[in-house]
Formats: sequence, structure tokens, C-alpha cells
Amino acid sequence: MLPVFAAAIALFLVGAAIYITILYNELVRLRNENDRAFANIDVLLKRRHDEIPNLVSCVKGYMDHERQTLEAVTLARTASIGAASIPQKAQADLRLTGALQALFAVAERYPGLRANQNFVALQKRIAELEERIADRREFFNDDVATYNTRIAQVPELLLARQMKLRPRQLFQVSEQERQQVALKMARAQGTA
Repeated sequence: MLPVFAAAIALFLVGAAIYITILYNELVRLRNENDRAFANIDVLLKRRHDEIPNLVSCVKGYMDHERQTLEAVTLARTASIGAASIPQKAQADLRLTGALQALFAVAERYPGLRANQNFVALQKRIAELEERIADRREFFNDDVATYNTRIAQVPELLLARQMKLRPRQLFQVSEQERQQVALKMARAQGTA
């Protein structure tokens, strides 16, 4: 009777160890997927940052009276490059997107600029990057939601605490920041 009981306990311990290993590996995979998804956003943000000096150079000659708009784009780019955390990057990204939209709205008043092939190409590349960034943000937020759900459920919760895993923040912006950009755009478009 004792050997059967010992074998049952050994089998239970081996099964528990295998189950814990599987859970551990799954949590590590989810964490790494979050990191990769955020890195993908970062790559696209960098590509967009790299296009902004070209865009500013291209429009400078046409928009001598629009220094404020150009400065807003430059300042937003600087803030975006300097952002470190996910909330900071989200806020800076929104600010830069708003500044670019304002720039493109003001550019509509300059027929020569709209006919400039370099400007049109840059505008198209930045618009494509904006779409890709939006897609990657959505993908990142899906990954974060899955990760946050998993580390909050039993039995993963117990293992996540041992691994010191904490919930991660979604790539989002506050309602206040969304309204500020909408107001800025309305004002810029109203002057167009």
C-alpha cells in the first residue's frame, strides 16, 4: 500500500511541476510578445520621426508665414523622441499626430506646395506610417489585455506574483488630450 501511495504522490508532484512549468513558459511568452509588440510600435514611430525633418524642410519655403505650425511639428517630434514610458509615448504620439494633421490642413492653402512631388510623397509616406502605427497600437493593446487577464486569473495569479509580473498599461491617451487635439485641428482648419 505504501509504494502505491508514494507512487501516486510522486506522480502528482511530477504533474504539478509540469503544469507550473507550462504556466511559467506561457507567462514568459506573453510578456515577450508584449515587449515585441511595443518594439514594433517604436520602430514605426522612429520611421515617422525620421520623415519629419524632411517634411519640415520641404514646406519651409512655401510656408514662411506658418512658423507656428512648423514649430509645433518640430516640438511635437522632439517630445515624441524623448518619451520613455508607454503613457508618455502615447501622449507624445497624439501630439505629433495632431501637429502633422494641422500642418497638412494648413498646406492646403498653398497650391504650389500641394503640387510639389516631394511634399506629396512625404505626406503619403507619413499617412501610411500613421495607419501602420494605429494597427500596431491595436495589436499591442490586444496583447496587453491578454497578458493582464492571464496574470490576474487563478492559478496564473499565484505564479505571476512569484515572478513579480505586474499589469501593463495599454497604449492609450486621455480623453482630455483627445479633445485638445480636436480643438487644435478645428482652429487650424478654420483658418484654412
